[in-house]
Amino acid sequence: MSTFPIVPHLSGYWQDAFNLKQHLHQFLDIDAAQLESKFATALQDLAELGRRDFNWDDASKFYRDRVGEAYLFELATWHLTSTDYIGDTLRLIGDRARGRVLDFGGGIGTHAIASALCPDVSHVVYCDINPVNYNFVKHRIRQLNLESKITCCMELDPSAKFDTITCFDVMEHLPEPSQQLLKFHELLTDPGSMITNWYFSKGANQEFPFHLDDSATIDRFFKVLQANFLEVFHPYFITTRCYQKM
Repeated sequence: MSTFPIVPHLSGYWQDAFNLKQHLHQFLDIDAAQLESKFATALQDLAELGRRDFNWDDASKFYRDRVGEAYLFELATWHLTSTDYIGDTLRLIGDRARGRVLDFGGGIGTHAIASALCPDVSHVVYCDINPVNYNFVKHRIRQLNLESKITCCMELDPSAKFDTITCFDVMEHLPEPSQQLLKFHELLTDPGSMITNWYFSKGANQEFPFHLDDSATIDRFFKVLQANFLEVFHPYFITTRCYQKM
């Protein structure tokens, strides 16, 4: 398998995930042992919360009001244990991100931070409806001295335009992801780029009870995707894809 070079301006991710653990210590005011304990049960804790409280009629409310810090720990665990995979998504961002970037459903901020560090990116808008994630990313931005490069919001200005949209591990959490694709198409300049992935599965052991797996909805998603975006080849061994607006 090929080993791709690390982009110098993104090397901080391979060192310490852009100082993720230190940022969590500071933001949550917990010690290293407590943090590691949270990491150890993060996936199970979020899955149990989803099985108990999630329903598609109130999906936005679940992510906004119910997951709290649980999602923060689950995302942090994933980013700390999947360096190679996520690293290749950052390489792809380094290759393709240009101009004004939207990081939609940006989670713990890894991709917004990476975009902001790219020399061809002028500004990044991070958007996430989870207030814990939102406040944590604002903390990270201050710690990394990126306040002039990244703006945070919980709601998008519908008149905004972007040259690049990144959207990672979000589509499977939406009740109608095809509609989000159409919104992205409206938000993109011509010809803008969208870098995204999805995982339309609840997992082998139902560990993702809040993921979409309805076949009719997924079919609509792919029809809208193929009608409005052209896939652009990239060489990385990841599920993430890059598309150009048509």
